[in-house]
Amino acid sequence: MYSPIILIEAMINGLLTGSIYALIALGLTLVYGVLHIINFAHGATLAVAMFAVWGLNIAAGIDPYLSILLLAPVFFALGYGVQRFIIGPAAGGDDGNILLITLGLSIFIENALLASFGSDTRAITSDLSFSVVELGPFLISTPRLIGFAGSLIVTVILWFVMTRTDAGKAIRAVAKEKLGASLMGINVAHVYALTFGIGCAALAVAAGLLMPSFYVNPRVGGAFVNIAFTIVVLGGMGSIPGAMIGGLLIGIVESLSGLLLGESLGQIGIFIIFILVLLLKPTGLFGAKA
Repeated sequence: MYSPIILIEAMINGLLTGSIYALIALGLTLVYGVLHIINFAHGATLAVAMFAVWGLNIAAGIDPYLSILLLAPVFFALGYGVQRFIIGPAAGGDDGNILLITLGLSIFIENALLASFGSDTRAITSDLSFSVVELGPFLISTPRLIGFAGSLIVTVILWFVMTRTDAGKAIRAVAKEKLGASLMGINVAHVYALTFGIGCAALAVAAGLLMPSFYVNPRVGGAFVNIAFTIVVLGGMGSIPGAMIGGLLIGIVESLSGLLLGESLGQIGIFIIFILVLLLKPTGLFGAKA
């Protein structure tokens, strides 16, 4: 039996970790909501972003949190360019081709990282990495607390963009009815690339928030993207609120499972939820039937 304080502290830390998971899933669900495809290169792109944060810190001493300001626009431009000039033209309008292209990109990126950096694990060590904040009887990791705040800020900004700007309205129009949006003069190819760019920018932010308390290697993206897929299914494919709420729930489940079953079995709870959602509510918490 664990004391209530230990259980509550585990839930709080799970909530904070889950916010980062939600940020990673946000880009995945946004791309699905608009392009209606799964981006298999999502995890590999996250690994690139994490290596970029690590590289800026090692080469120039740039703080991981400050690197977000540099990398978010760079990865937005990278995502925009890859979708507009590589994925879009190569796919030829076939969603099946897009899946194969993103899978190929994932394999290429992962092997390029292995060739460049080897399979060694790297991390950023600073005083902040091991600092904690005391909230009454609870000890909360400072990097996770910063990550939680950063994830909420990004979610609010994305909500504002999607609901209050012309670009957001265009994205929602294309997600709802591509042909109708095209007839109204919306450049569908531009909106696709814009959405892909936003998803990559979200990964750059997530990488900056992760690196003070996590490690990076060429295969690290796979672990995160598996959790992100579960969050997208739980929250509902294409639902931004669902991604955030699903991420927080998954973080709590992972933390409690790790506490009760041991660290090595901590992710069992995540996959149990994944199976239950598929069996009982395939549309997820906020998803709609196709």
